Amino acid sequence: MAWVFLLLAGAGEMTAMFFLKLSDGFRKRVPAVFAILAGGASFYFLSLSLNELPIGTAYAIWTGIGSAGTVLLGIFFFKEKTNRKKIAFITCIIAGVIGLKMVS
Repeated sequence: MAWVFLLLAGAGEMTAMFFLKLSDGFRKRVPAVFAILAGGASFYFLSLSLNELPIGTAYAIWTGIGSAGTVLLGIFFFKEKTNRKKIAFITCIIAGVIGLKMVS
């Protein structure tokens, strides 16, 4: 169950960043509230995952999911520019997350 909690924490992190972008620096209230709620949910699920997983592994995977996922959200929803190097480095992050899961 700890891995499910960690995946939910990563999804919460991505969701928080998505709404943070939409909040326009907290000038738009509804997206700002969703950003805060998603961030809180992310921390909550991360804390639940830490009951079984080592803190270093959980944190690295949480930040990896959040980082790679947020870059992909930016590309698909906010039309941020991409190139081969960006995709290659995102792939490295994802490979690192998978590697940590395999050795944990």
